[in-house]
Amino acid sequence: MTTISPIDGAGLLDEIEAFHRRFNAFPTPAAYVAVVLWNAHTHLLDAFESTPRLAFLSPEPGSGKTRGLEICGTLVPQPMVAVNASPAALFRAVSGMEGGRPTILFDEIDTVFGPKAKDNEELRGLLNAGHRRTGVSYRCVGDGGQQTVQAFPSYAAVAVAGLGWLPDTILTRSVVIRMRRRAPNEHVEAFRSRIHEPQGQALRERLAAWADSVRGRIEGAFPEMPEGVSDRPADVWEPLLAVADAAGGDWPRRAREACLELVTAAAAGDKASLGIRLLTDLRDSVFCGADRMPTAQIIAALNALDEAPWADMNGKPLDSRQLAKRLGEYVTADNEPIKARNIRTGAGVAKGYYAADLYDAWKRYCPAPKATESATSATDPE
Repeated sequence: MTTISPIDGAGLLDEIEAFHRRFNAFPTPAAYVAVVLWNAHTHLLDAFESTPRLAFLSPEPGSGKTRGLEICGTLVPQPMVAVNASPAALFRAVSGMEGGRPTILFDEIDTVFGPKAKDNEELRGLLNAGHRRTGVSYRCVGDGGQQTVQAFPSYAAVAVAGLGWLPDTILTRSVVIRMRRRAPNEHVEAFRSRIHEPQGQALRERLAAWADSVRGRIEGAFPEMPEGVSDRPADVWEPLLAVADAAGGDWPRRAREACLELVTAAAAGDKASLGIRLLTDLRDSVFCGADRMPTAQIIAALNALDEAPWADMNGKPLDSRQLAKRLGEYVTADNEPIKARNIRTGAGVAKGYYAADLYDAWKRYCPAPKATESATSATDPE
């Protein structure tokens, strides 16, 4: 009787990493680890509660994003290459109407979520819902007055590539690889589809076989997280760490080092929402310990900040109406919307904002200030 030798998971992941390194100049070793583990996890989706998105992003074209997607496409199950795909096409593919769940490889994603696309809410909703295994998309089916609402599965692995920006709801569900143009001393092999795709596909077949052999061990696993990684980043990395633990060898250590490095880098480079940026700028660059300030003075100070977005908000500087709208989305310690109140000045009474109304939002949403400064106690409004 012939005995089938178990597949060496660590060795196989090493080979997949070497395959990526032939054609991709990723920014750090941690990026190769993350991408390899993401490739492997696509063969085990039903073993996990969620699937992280893989995002190749760069500030400039020609940074290797599309090549990264292309190599991934040789390694994942049922790759579906999408460029400006409509929500209807993706919905139909993901829900299984075309014969099986695809792995979506979405290039030029910035053209879909850019300002002129008005954020493409329908596509964003589909990608967000598909992050969880229980995720569904609702559609009306039937004709005319006989239509009914029906839930369709949305769970699918997704990798995207684009310039610079994605909606926060997708970024926070992603392993982000910050791509950059190759330096003169960085060399990669030219990718020739006719020659190299079969090589990647051979690795894909072995990866699928290995995934089947470890599926029972991975289902229900709760891998240990690096210290400090919790909440959404832990959800993102849990499937990848589970794959690394199943592979063994040096991969559990490398995976946790990569997790900590990439999560830390994402937090350090996080531009945050405009709301959080506004709150932080008010605390650190405008109020600076003052207990109250007229709206006109606040607007002038914000619009004068270098490297801040306030002087050009869709072609116009921030005004009092926009300031009120953005601050009104946050609440005071008494759970009342933050809004302008009367402030007595030497010239009379003007509308403005009190630091006391902003303290709770500063504490909850803003990063810790670089230097602790004692703020003057707020006095009662006029």
